[in-house]
Order: sequence, then structure tokens, then C-alpha cells
Amino acid sequence: MTGVAIKTKPVLARPAKEGEIITTIIKGEGVETVSEPAKEGDWVVQNICPETGNEEILVRKNKFIQRYSETDKNKIKINITSYPDNYQPFIPKGIEMNYFIVPESTPAFAMKAPWGELQRFQSGDAIVQSTTDSQDVYRIQKAAFECTYTILKPAKLAQ
Repeated sequence: MTGVAIKTKPVLARPAKEGEIITTIIKGEGVETVSEPAKEGDWVVQNICPETGNEEILVRKNKFIQRYSETDKNKIKINITSYPDNYQPFIPKGIEMNYFIVPESTPAFAMKAPWGELQRFQSGDAIVQSTTDSQDVYRIQKAAFECTYTILKPAKLAQ
């Protein structure tokens, strides 16, 4: 029932300010998460997905290093005309993630994310899990998953 996907869409990112709290807002849904205070070396990552409102998330230093590579602004095509000077483009390193799509028949539910916050899940959302850290499980809103991930191995529907 699970498949494998990788994040492939470039992002914009900037160093987080120590103590900064990032509220992730999904267009049409509202607040998705509120981060813990940023620590030294953490990053604010902005997905480039107009359909979700180009939401931002706080990514811890070690996860950011594992998941993103800096790129030359002139060598990457970003589908926005301008972005703040303190942001720079990064490309995902293509870390494989197991994923499961919440079935349409499933009522909304909540699950505790690795960082301690309850995340709400709705039908069509993806539940992703790192292939290298089984405790690293979290929600990716349906449109954000479709915008930023490439499926390598499709999930099979429950029989």
C-alpha cells in the first residue's frame, strides 16, 4: 500500500533567526503547523507551489544538510519572477521517502509529528516516512505533495 517518492522541485531557503517561529500556512486550509523556536543553523524552506501559497517550513540544520544542495541561481529555473534577496535556491538531494495516500473514505484525523505537534490529515494527503529514519513520519498536504514530489514506485490501493 506504500510507494516510494522523492522531492524533486527546487525550493527557496534562508537561514532561520535563532528563536524564530515559523507558521506554515496552506492556501485554502489555513495554519498547518507552528514550529518550535529555530536553533542556530536551522533553515526556513519555502516550497515554490502557488497552489499551496508557497508555504514555508522550518527545517533543522541536520535535516536541511541531508535533504538539500545549494545551486547556482542562474542554472536553476524557478517559476517566480522575483524572490526576497535573503532567500536562495536549493535543489532536493532526492532522498527516497515511503509514502501512503490517505484514502478518500478516511475521515480527517490527527497524528503527533516527530517535532511533537499534532498534524491534521485529510483524505488525499500523503503520509511520508524517511527510508533511513522510521521515526521521521509526517504529513504533506495533497497539492504540496503533487507539486513537489516525483513518484518512483506508485502506492497500491487497498484491496
